[in-house]
Amino acid sequence: MKILVTGSSGLIGSEAVAHFDAKGHEVVGVDNNMRRVFFGEAGDTLWNLERLKATTKRFRHFAADIRDRQAVEELFEAHGFELIVHCAAQPSHDKAREIPLLDFEVNALGTMQLLEATRRYCRDAVFVFMSTNKVYGEAPNEIPMKELDTRYDYARTEDFDGVNESCRIDRTMHSLFGASKAAADLAAQEYGRYFGMKVGVFRGGCLTGPAHSAVELHGFLSYLVKMTSIGGTYSVFGYSGKQVRDNIHSYDVVRAIEEFATNPRPGEVYNLGGGRKNSVSMLEAIAKVEALTGRKLDWRYIEEARKGDHICYISDMGKFKKDYPKWEITRGLDEILQEMVSGRGKAAG
Repeated sequence: MKILVTGSSGLIGSEAVAHFDAKGHEVVGVDNNMRRVFFGEAGDTLWNLERLKATTKRFRHFAADIRDRQAVEELFEAHGFELIVHCAAQPSHDKAREIPLLDFEVNALGTMQLLEATRRYCRDAVFVFMSTNKVYGEAPNEIPMKELDTRYDYARTEDFDGVNESCRIDRTMHSLFGASKAAADLAAQEYGRYFGMKVGVFRGGCLTGPAHSAVELHGFLSYLVKMTSIGGTYSVFGYSGKQVRDNIHSYDVVRAIEEFATNPRPGEVYNLGGGRKNSVSMLEAIAKVEALTGRKLDWRYIEEARKGDHICYISDMGKFKKDYPKWEITRGLDEILQEMVSGRGKAAG
């Protein structure tokens, strides 16, 4: 296949490039290192681009901006893409409040331009949009919860597996990032349902792995490993450090994309996370990383939680597993952490 990956120097994008290149596909990557614009030097992804150039065989990189309609149309007109993996984004829930227009242009307008270019130039292609669980806003916080010694958890047995796709996405605070991604999420669904295109939407939980350019405003697990390993103060925002996230390795994300591409369901939405087995609270994550590194983390507690943040979020993966039974989680939480700790020094940032 000829595959387009946007955000190809980022965590999921680079994993997709490496995976599909290794399988013999021709991969075109689009990434203009906007992560450095968003987060400064620590967010720079050029190290990852250089890694891909050195290790792949068929990968071609374009430093294009997905907000540039002419550049997007020219790229699509020149290539007959069969699969589009759209990972490019302004990814930080907190950063968006400082750059609301840029956030919306990248996340919503950029996605619309890619969808429309797909419709015009390669309508039969599969289009996978990496959305986020932040489209649910604070609605998951309305699920009854109980406070345990080191974490929050769901109080009712029927919520044990976590949040499913029936959770509403409106009438709740999202953060501006959540709102811009929700706009793109709905647009992507519409291109699937209204135009009958092969569009799938993945609402990611905490996506992680060793190729993350970790910064404080995005990528909590990777940044936690970084701060514990090299020293530095880590901030925990609210909920007594007992807020819970489920974590999924970038490889398992790309495998889900691959499974969807083999049998696309137009306009379908799936939650994508590590599930209960890969869930961890901040307190638990700190303890695990300290044990792995043999170092104590210098962390401070900030009483005020971030706006639009989740108290406990575990992705219910039942729908995706039912539709794509060949897919499974292959990387457990401890293995993910060990890989990131071992990988410190191999990756920049």
